[in-house]
Amino acid sequence: MSLLRSPTVIIAAVGLWGMNVYLFKLFKIDYVHVLTLDLIKEKETSARKGGDNKEDDNSDLCSVGSTGSIPGPTMTNRNAKGSKRRANSPGDNNNHGNSADSEVTAGKLIIFSLSLLLLLHMSTVTWIDFIGGSAIGAIFIFYLAVIVGILLPLPSTAWIRTACMTIFHRTFELINPRCFCLGSGIPRAIPFIDVFFADACCSLSKVFFDWGMLWHLAWHYPEPVPMELHSIIIPSVAASLPYFIRARQCLVMYTIGAMKADAKKYQHMLNAIKYSTSLWPLVVSAYQKTITNEKEKAALEAFLIVLLAINSTYSLAWDIIMDWGMMQNTCAGGSNGGLTKSHSSCAHSVLRPKLRFGAPTSIGILFIDIVLRYSWVLRFWETDLFPNADIYILCTQFLEAIRRSLWNLLRVEWEHIKQNKGKEEDADDDVEMMEQKAFLAPKSRSMSPSFQHKQRS
Repeated sequence: MSLLRSPTVIIAAVGLWGMNVYLFKLFKIDYVHVLTLDLIKEKETSARKGGDNKEDDNSDLCSVGSTGSIPGPTMTNRNAKGSKRRANSPGDNNNHGNSADSEVTAGKLIIFSLSLLLLLHMSTVTWIDFIGGSAIGAIFIFYLAVIVGILLPLPSTAWIRTACMTIFHRTFELINPRCFCLGSGIPRAIPFIDVFFADACCSLSKVFFDWGMLWHLAWHYPEPVPMELHSIIIPSVAASLPYFIRARQCLVMYTIGAMKADAKKYQHMLNAIKYSTSLWPLVVSAYQKTITNEKEKAALEAFLIVLLAINSTYSLAWDIIMDWGMMQNTCAGGSNGGLTKSHSSCAHSVLRPKLRFGAPTSIGILFIDIVLRYSWVLRFWETDLFPNADIYILCTQFLEAIRRSLWNLLRVEWEHIKQNKGKEEDADDDVEMMEQKAFLAPKSRSMSPSFQHKQRS
């Protein structure tokens, strides 16, 4: 059962991203442009400086840009120009002829996730029940079948290959030093797509742990994994890698802020500290597995709960205030990057003036995020609610995948608002007011004179 956790959670994450894509399109948020805008700006800056920076090449802009941009009136002039640049980039093979095949849609992602789930079931049943093989063999057969299926040059799977190439490229960028070691030594800023990708990897931390255990099982197969310290250290290090990467990104941005004398550079350091609070529970949990004394285990359990509470509270506050731009008192005379406005709605006063998904949806996501940030409290009722520890761990992994998918909505929405700050504001206001009127009643039912005149005419 434990071996099936990681592929099952990945399959669920693919389907949940399909839900994200559907909602972005429904609420007219060009998520592709939001994710790639920093890369476009970096490329343009590099071109103005003479093309010294070649690390983020056109192929990645092309691959990301062809995976689900939203056509039509939602594309602003600036977005359309960016899309045109991506479409005309070198390496965009058969852009016009195969654009439909290369586009990522919600339907494709959901069908793909269901196909992967069916393939996982068939491979495990066939390998274990009919052939009589082991569970570890079934998992490797599943991964092999997925790789072969993706590599087959079928037009219907072109979008999967494009997406995989983007993932591989962004994975390389996560470990890229991002500094001109032979030049000025000034680090390059972390683009939003890499921040977004690294945050997603943090939610898959337990998947990395399971992959570490899978490596151990394969290495010692057919013998069982010995109960030694390295048997738990290696999976735990694998689980901590996303947090190290994300903390390092924050330190890079802090360094850039210090070089530019940015007054808000401290925010990056506070963010790095937030990710460090995720590492301590991993360390204590790993050490706890090596302890045989029950009294010492109980003491470590209490210490672990304190660490988890600190991490969850810190992360929740950061989600709401920094990642979503909420609860910054924007309507009471405060400033929020030029977005200060006066709104009669209490929800907008508490959250923020612009709520693309509407107040009820945003409040619902906020409430669910609060609950799921503390999903670890299920450990207190683990034996009562779950038949075994594997089911409990799988449940917490699913809950984190769901939380991350909801977090994505407000995170991309807030980044979209920041990117369009001071630009096309009137157009954004018209769209948002139409959306908000469907959710929020006006403060007064009385009609304005202009509206009454229109009614009479």
